[in-house]
Amino acid sequence: MLLRVSLLRERDFRGLFLADSASQVGTQLLHLALPLVAVTALRASAVQVGLLTACQTLAFVVIGLPAGAIVDRLSKRLVMVVADWARALALVSVPVAWWLGVLTIYQLYAVALVLGVFTVFFDAAYQSYLPHLVGRERLVEGNSMMEGLRTVAHLGGPSVGGYLVQFLTAPFALVVTVAGYVWSALCLATIRKREPRRERAGSHLGKEIAEGVRFVFGHRLLRRIAGCAGTANLFGTMAQPAILLLLARDLGLPAGTIGLLLAVGGVGGVVGALVNRRVAARFGQGPTIWLAIGLPAPLMFVVPWVQADWRLALFALFEFCFGAGAVIFNVTQLSFRQAVTPEPLLGRMNATIRFLVWGTMPLGGLLGGVLGEVMGVRNALLVAAAGSCLAFLWVFTSPMRTMRELPVSSRTLP
Repeated sequence: MLLRVSLLRERDFRGLFLADSASQVGTQLLHLALPLVAVTALRASAVQVGLLTACQTLAFVVIGLPAGAIVDRLSKRLVMVVADWARALALVSVPVAWWLGVLTIYQLYAVALVLGVFTVFFDAAYQSYLPHLVGRERLVEGNSMMEGLRTVAHLGGPSVGGYLVQFLTAPFALVVTVAGYVWSALCLATIRKREPRRERAGSHLGKEIAEGVRFVFGHRLLRRIAGCAGTANLFGTMAQPAILLLLARDLGLPAGTIGLLLAVGGVGGVVGALVNRRVAARFGQGPTIWLAIGLPAPLMFVVPWVQADWRLALFALFEFCFGAGAVIFNVTQLSFRQAVTPEPLLGRMNATIRFLVWGTMPLGGLLGGVLGEVMGVRNALLVAAAGSCLAFLWVFTSPMRTMRELPVSSRTLP
């Protein structure tokens, strides 16, 4: 605990921590409010909600790889500041258009695409910037604190967001997210530590992208982690539009109640952050990765049977366990990825992983919407549950299945 407090006493880390806290709370509200704008304000169909979900992550497929190479050439702090301002400006157009009476589903698609583009750059820069601030020997500490922050945001964001949507209407609730992005940009601007200048004379963007791709695909453990996370995201995102439609349309729950139910995942995330080290010490790093994904997955089968009665507790149980598993998985695998990658490749490694992992999400969101329209949302959730149970096999069938300590190499390629 003393080490965790000491990190917050460091001005630069505190600036990143405060920036991410505002950004994460706003983003969690956004995940609930933007689809609810489509469902409640524009009466969108299941296919339209699925397409909106796909638009939010499409950028990871289209520009994910070049973004990593570009981030490695630039100041990562500056990239994050620009991304925050750009996302704030794009998002503020939604409540303005709603107030003027001209908001359409096509504007939501465009805003989602813009948000996705700058989120790609922000995430590639953020995950590569943390090792620069805290050092590789404190990566687990730093990632645990940041992941704990994400879970607290996941806890408070949907519940607060649900009531903001309920009382302010979904379009105007987005103003809180805009404020979060602005605050994040201002906090990042206070960081004093400067990154070392890197000379890239004669370098070619395509060659740099290829270096990152070769590094990830050539590493026997990184490519397994990417496959595991990509599969989990595919079926998890497939479930997202179906879950929202089930709760908001089929069960007729108010936005505040939906937010509270989703916030249970944040409670699970807090628990996951608290027990992460003990779980890894008890089972080992490798087993922790596949257990965190594999054990909660079968609980998704309870979601299609939820009704607006005591069975909502089953949905809460599902959210809690998935939240805990996600945090344990993310802290363990992200710390390993950052520690095993040479610093000049961090941006490209993170972008390549994001391309593979988040690149499945547009397909998942679109499939979830289409299956929800054709089969009904409950049947679509059954398909998503079956697929989610397969994700852990990527790690379980690899050497990581029994590795208590994952190998670390900070300078050489595998």
